[in-house]
Amino acid sequence: MAKRRGNNDGMVFSTNSGFSWDDDEVEDDSNWSKGDCVLYVSLDRKQRAGKPVTLVEGYNGPAGELLTLGKTLKVQCGVGGTVKEGCILIQGDHRDKVVMKLEKDGFKVKQKGG
Repeated sequence: MAKRRGNNDGMVFSTNSGFSWDDDEVEDDSNWSKGDCVLYVSLDRKQRAGKPVTLVEGYNGPAGELLTLGKTLKVQCGVGGTVKEGCILIQGDHRDKVVMKLEKDGFKVKQKGG
């Protein structure tokens, strides 16, 4: 067992006997580019009381940039939303605005659904 608090990474306790506190597995996103991922934009109403939500899926880049992209899209559309489980959710039907913004930023975009 190991106990230690540090680096504000949330790890406090481990029962793994092979765990090392010095293993900083940092993802190397230096060679990632926006053109590498295909983003899928769709409209979703499931489990949302019939209210439409524009859904952006397929992002495979750095998590910090996903949060920034989500904020940018929310501001662009003038609505609320969130970034959850690697997907961006924008309140309302804003597929056209989202697709135009993503293409302008250099992403490959495909629309799903009708």
